[in-house]
Amino acid sequence: MTMLLNQNQELSLKERFFSLNFIFISLICLLALIGCLTLYSVAGGNIFPWALNQALRFGLGFTIMIVAALIKPEFYYKIATPFYIFTLILLVIVDISGHIGMGAQRWIHLGFFNFQPSELMKIALVLQLAKYFSLVSIESIRSIKGIIVPTILVAVPVAFIMLQPDLGTSLMILFCTIILFYLAGVQWWKFALGFGSIVAAMPVLWHFLHDYQKNRILTFLDPERDPLNTGYHIIQAKIALGSGGMWGKGFLSGTQSHLNFLPEPHTDFIFTTYSEEFGMIGGALVLFLNLILITYGYWFAFRLNNNNYFGKMVILGLNTNYFLYVFINIAMVTGLLPVVGIPLPLISYGGTVILSVMASFGIMLSFDINKDHELKK
Repeated sequence: MTMLLNQNQELSLKERFFSLNFIFISLICLLALIGCLTLYSVAGGNIFPWALNQALRFGLGFTIMIVAALIKPEFYYKIATPFYIFTLILLVIVDISGHIGMGAQRWIHLGFFNFQPSELMKIALVLQLAKYFSLVSIESIRSIKGIIVPTILVAVPVAFIMLQPDLGTSLMILFCTIILFYLAGVQWWKFALGFGSIVAAMPVLWHFLHDYQKNRILTFLDPERDPLNTGYHIIQAKIALGSGGMWGKGFLSGTQSHLNFLPEPHTDFIFTTYSEEFGMIGGALVLFLNLILITYGYWFAFRLNNNNYFGKMVILGLNTNYFLYVFINIAMVTGLLPVVGIPLPLISYGGTVILSVMASFGIMLSFDINKDHELKK
């Protein structure tokens, strides 16, 4: 796993642009279009207050994606550590003096935009772990000593994110990094040991959860225990999903969202809003488009130059992060997981998430464009 020899041949900027995977980009644009149309519907057939802002943010994100794709992969290797440290400092700033909204302190207020550094950490941590694992031997990774450093790299930002509090993002980062640890060569028994330790400590950890987090877990186990309060969200989401039937009620005709029965119809629960209007067929289409997009991402990693271990780990980490967004959101709104406040990227209304996801796609495309070339340090 020593870092990588010289590139055989440099691609020009024009060659890099025309080497972009335009099918992958088209899938991204199609999902974003579905999101804007759904936000238009949620607002009762109006581009305000969400659809226009979402389109503008996607436009900015699209520009970021293209620029990130045209940057040479060596740049991401060089900035991995400084970027991680910078993002960690932002998390500290958030915990000290961040903007408070909906009972949580997760944002830095920029005047025209609320920026959430924890979303940026999902990229920074993947880059830093990929760099670390590309510099050490497999024997070191399989030793206890070899996983101390990456464990600290994960634990520190997760601790700051938990203080905000943001359990959903913390769990997403943990799940993503666990997969990266496994792909890097950490033995399965270490994961089993860690999982067993967490299970054993559950009675103690329970007392450290906030009341709303406890209620989310209890509501997940029994939504009917408090149908007008803690169970209201998931019950209304299931009603919206079921009322859509096979083909849906039609565009602009959803009742649960338009009559304000459905909570957060433009953000976390937007999939139920969309499925009420377009039915099971429409919901399946969104899942299918995401499945193709995610499959493309993993394909990028597996066809990368075998010597580019750093690039493989980066693509696998960023693509897994996107997969977790989709999986957790859909499972959450259908009652398969507790409600944890994870949006559906490209479709849910949001700022930092769509920009960070588009940047991730751009980084993945950068490595795919240069798939036949080795990485210079």
